[in-house]
Amino acid sequence: MAPAGELQTEALRLQLERVLASTGFARNERLTRFLRFVVERHLEGKDSELKESVIAIEVFGRKPGYDPKQDSIVRSEAARLRGRLAEFYAGQGRSDAMVIELPKGGYVPVFRKLEGSQSRNRHWLRFALPAALIVVAGSGWWWLARTQSNVVIAVLPLENLGGGPANNAFADGLTDEIISNLSAIEGLGVRSRTSSFAFKGKPHNVREAGQQLMADYLLEGSVLRAGDKLRINAQLVRVHDDLALWSGRFDREVSDVFAIQDEISRAIVNQLRLNIGRGRRRYETSVEAYDLYLRARAVPMPSLTGPAQAIGLFEQAIAKDPAFAPAYAGMATAYAIRSVYFPVDHPTDELSKMRAAAEKAIQLDPLLAEAYDALGMAYARDGQWEHAERSFHRAIQLDRNRSKTYLDYALWLLRVLGRNDEALQQLRVAERTDPLSAVVQRALADILIVAGRYDEAAEYCLKLPGNTDGRSRYLARSRLGQGRVGEAIQILSNETALPRNPQDLGFLGYAYARSGRREEAESMAVASEYANEQALIFAGLGDKDRTVAALDRMAARGAQRVGEYLNLPELALLRGDPRAKVLRKKIGLPE
Repeated sequence: MAPAGELQTEALRLQLERVLASTGFARNERLTRFLRFVVERHLEGKDSELKESVIAIEVFGRKPGYDPKQDSIVRSEAARLRGRLAEFYAGQGRSDAMVIELPKGGYVPVFRKLEGSQSRNRHWLRFALPAALIVVAGSGWWWLARTQSNVVIAVLPLENLGGGPANNAFADGLTDEIISNLSAIEGLGVRSRTSSFAFKGKPHNVREAGQQLMADYLLEGSVLRAGDKLRINAQLVRVHDDLALWSGRFDREVSDVFAIQDEISRAIVNQLRLNIGRGRRRYETSVEAYDLYLRARAVPMPSLTGPAQAIGLFEQAIAKDPAFAPAYAGMATAYAIRSVYFPVDHPTDELSKMRAAAEKAIQLDPLLAEAYDALGMAYARDGQWEHAERSFHRAIQLDRNRSKTYLDYALWLLRVLGRNDEALQQLRVAERTDPLSAVVQRALADILIVAGRYDEAAEYCLKLPGNTDGRSRYLARSRLGQGRVGEAIQILSNETALPRNPQDLGFLGYAYARSGRREEAESMAVASEYANEQALIFAGLGDKDRTVAALDRMAARGAQRVGEYLNLPELALLRGDPRAKVLRKKIGLPE
């Protein structure tokens, strides 16, 4: 056991904040105050103050003269605190190298540094079981409910405010349907109709009802039906502190009753997951919707027709199941890719559709990482960099093993803002989570080229299979950076390596211009319908005016692509040009 003085105080305080930010403490002011008090006093060398009488006064607001024989608040809360710490280190904090304990029989905390998973497992086999038994003794119903299911909820019979047997049956039927809907959600233990309806027509206290039903949360509410009009009030209450986490009022036509059932169920699930940090929702979608979704995901995006094809399939999936959040996230991503990489003949409302799809996905599933990733892309597409970065951070927080988020964060935002070192860091994380991904390897080559590290970029390109989309482009650009212009032209001109992405013709035209084949380059620029291709070719020709004009045309279709091109080494001739500074300012980029 290591005394606190031998450990870094700052590290201990960071561990304390990590514990207090966890699910078990974040909304429990009493236990938070208790743990913070004993840890801070200990770190200040004031163990003499960690007595039952002092804690009762300082933490729990008891008056001087407090008698622990008459009031066991400190002992009972200490038991709960030990149990809550055991939960944290058995779950969210199981990989932490530092552990905070409150040994039984005292109030001086102990800190442990654990080396390796074996020592940690031995420690918790010894510590977690006694702590769990303490919790059972102190609040048995709550702990037992937790052992049966992740989260236990009871739906109390909705009160009929309309009177009459028909309305009474209607209210009971609505209650039954909500119970049924919630029962289909993974991670929820829902009390049966028999248990819940024992409270029908009876006044109840939330805590007492929760204890009798062994539930963590209660849903209660009322129904008023008048003719074809329907009003439903509902609220979700946390049992242990009688806190209303969510409430909703629904004024609808009676014909909308099934939609209301789904809406109430979805709101409850989302609120539970947001407040207690449980995992992703289990999507109860149809086979047809899921099949369309998978087909959309399989469409190759880096092609002229791919994004539009994927969007159509996602739309069909949504038509089959309007509550299937991943389909909305996928559609937003497809819109983003299409709008940036293939900016020709797009609908004028594409940007609004892109963001609306991402926001709808988040509304349906607030813990869906790909939805926040898609929203980050939508914000970046529109040059709202701060909003984009917050969205990418949220996506990473929700799923740290999703390599695509790191990839999108690096390419859609960090590269555009010129933060190349950070972009490389994110891609290194993506590489660790997905080491065999050709897409990640290609992205690393891309950022290394932007950073001027051409030799390293070429090595990544040569590792890629010959048929990898973009391999020729990045290898050719690496060769251009190395001054091997003839080799770059040969790579880009090779029929078997002709890319599926039209921007590659821009790099070929740039290479022609660099090699002195100016007429061929000029002809390619005139024939091109893509402003980004023209910007590259004009840059190769050394024509600043037409390069800036092409970038300005690109800006009309979105800020993200312009920012990316302004940072390309191929457009280095614009560095320091006042017009480039104006353009950067126009789209919100740092100078």
